[in-house]
Amino acid sequence: MAQPSVSPPAATRPGSKGSDFAPLLREIKAAGLLERRTAAYAMAIGINVALMAATWAGVAILGSSWWVLFLAIPLGVLTTRAAFFGHDAGHQQIGGSRKLHDAIGLVHGNLLLGMSYGWWNDKHNRHHANPNHTDKDPDVGEGILVWTLEQAEGRTGLHGWLSRNQARIFFPLLTLEGFNLKVSSVTFLLGRPRREARLELGLIAAHLVLYFGALFLIMAPGQAVLFALIHHMVFGLHLGSVFAPNHKGMEMPDADTQWGHLEKQVLTSRNVNGSLVTDWMMGGLNYQIEHHLFPSMPRANLRFAQPIVRGYCERIGMPYVSTSLIESYRMGLQHMHEVGSELRAQQ
Repeated sequence: MAQPSVSPPAATRPGSKGSDFAPLLREIKAAGLLERRTAAYAMAIGINVALMAATWAGVAILGSSWWVLFLAIPLGVLTTRAAFFGHDAGHQQIGGSRKLHDAIGLVHGNLLLGMSYGWWNDKHNRHHANPNHTDKDPDVGEGILVWTLEQAEGRTGLHGWLSRNQARIFFPLLTLEGFNLKVSSVTFLLGRPRREARLELGLIAAHLVLYFGALFLIMAPGQAVLFALIHHMVFGLHLGSVFAPNHKGMEMPDADTQWGHLEKQVLTSRNVNGSLVTDWMMGGLNYQIEHHLFPSMPRANLRFAQPIVRGYCERIGMPYVSTSLIESYRMGLQHMHEVGSELRAQQ
């Protein structure tokens, strides 16, 4: 049973020049867009850490006042910014040293967020190697949500209900993603050799002690729990809303699909149009096509790479999808709705 998808465009068929990535790579290198922007990263990271510290200072000042709960919202946004820097460290975008990137990733992932940098890298690198591949991309593997008719087939009970209604409940489910990241991280690390997991588990433990210690020291227990809930719900919704438009509803290759690097990354990805505000809120990952083609490119350079990549795709006849934010969500939700259609028909 085939998943709902459009037919592969002409540029993906055998003999297509669309598989030739080398000329595009030469253009990007000639433009200097793969060069590191370490100073800019240092400034951006410093500003984000300062804003997080200022938010926590506000929490301490407001103390047990119920107004303190409003600060969970900006803290959720700034926590997402920290996740972006951890993501970039995993892609080696920031400096010239792997040790530097690992240090930045561990501080931002494990210490500031309480999630495993190693787990994220393992999962995310597999996604980048085979985006939207039904057998190889962990982001479209069968779980609470399903992405193909094959995955949905035969689901009953709670899983069946989730599959039938997944488009309706997608955004509410994202509010749980902040908690899921922590649970998945610890589960992954507990399955690793103790020597490998010791540092990461220690940093996560330090995060939990500092985070909940500060909340329960400053606030009444009920307020502390509510603050943590709001903070993690905003974080999960924000982070999930950034990643959701990137691939959902795009081509889904399988074991029989033979694509080169260009086809594999461009045809499975979607860009989101917008202003500098959109770029900031989405961490530059709204230029998803460029990010997938050049994962080590500093995020700030992606917007400059876009016209080069789009122009190249137009010259070789490669479909290049870039939509508004609302349209990108509509396309993704429509795909999810169609996947659950067979189960709905069986009711």
